[in-house]
Amino acid sequence: MGNDTAISIKNLVKNYNGTEAVNNISFDIKQGEFFGFLGPNGAGKTSTINSITGIANFNSGKIEVFGNDVVKDYRKARSYIGLAPQEFDFDPFLAVFETLVYQGGYYGIPKKVCAKRASALMKIFGLYEKRKSSIKSLSGGLKRRLIIARALIHKPKILILDEPTAGVDVELRHYLWDFLRKLNKDGTTIFLTTHYIEEAEKLCGRVCILHKGKILEIDDKRKLMKRFAKSQITIGLKDALRKIPGNIKQYNYKIDGKNLVFLEDKIKVNEILKNINKNKIKIVDVNIESSSLEDIFISMVRKNG
Repeated sequence: MGNDTAISIKNLVKNYNGTEAVNNISFDIKQGEFFGFLGPNGAGKTSTINSITGIANFNSGKIEVFGNDVVKDYRKARSYIGLAPQEFDFDPFLAVFETLVYQGGYYGIPKKVCAKRASALMKIFGLYEKRKSSIKSLSGGLKRRLIIARALIHKPKILILDEPTAGVDVELRHYLWDFLRKLNKDGTTIFLTTHYIEEAEKLCGRVCILHKGKILEIDDKRKLMKRFAKSQITIGLKDALRKIPGNIKQYNYKIDGKNLVFLEDKIKVNEILKNINKNKIKIVDVNIESSSLEDIFISMVRKNG
């Protein structure tokens, strides 16, 4: 594994009571990447995270974090990782400030240093006014902020986020997106799992699509979209066509009232328009829609049952 590899997973297998949650997957995450790990419920995303962080044992395979085996060198490997799990796992009776300071103590950080970092993180995440409040008194949105702040208290090189914006409002979601972009720009490697495919499309550079414990695709987001995206060109006409001209029949098209709809690559739009103009057909509107990452994701999952 190269020095620039943050996480390396080789032939990972994880079973639960005879059911294979993760089926022999392998991939590397480079230092500084914003990596998206996508899949429907039950795909094996959380099982993979739990295997990386030592929350769960895995059956076979090898995982390294900056060259440290997560089984043999657990403490060293884990020290590089900040984990924000999907489920809230706080002590409900601790105050916000205490939660952050105690977390830092698990990594051997002196209390004074923890207190300073905790204060800074609470200000960043809008938690400072709630520093003396117990966890059980916080709203879901504030708990989500706290769980990410807690993951960052020891300044990890890798931040693992399991559904970080689940159940939060739109304003907080966009706030967290901006924060994560800046964190990644400053050098933190981010491993993101999310049900919001739009989130991965906006944030991630490379994505892995997981389904039933197997990797369907893993590639740069833009390359993936270029390979699998489809375009729909809708051309609005002044009058409905009574007959389709011969030079239009070569395309994959359909008629929708006064619209001609083409399921073609968008680079052909000029060619299509020229052929329509040759027939002196009057155009009133042109609209081009391309598949989003979510469209591609849904198509892949459906195709693979």
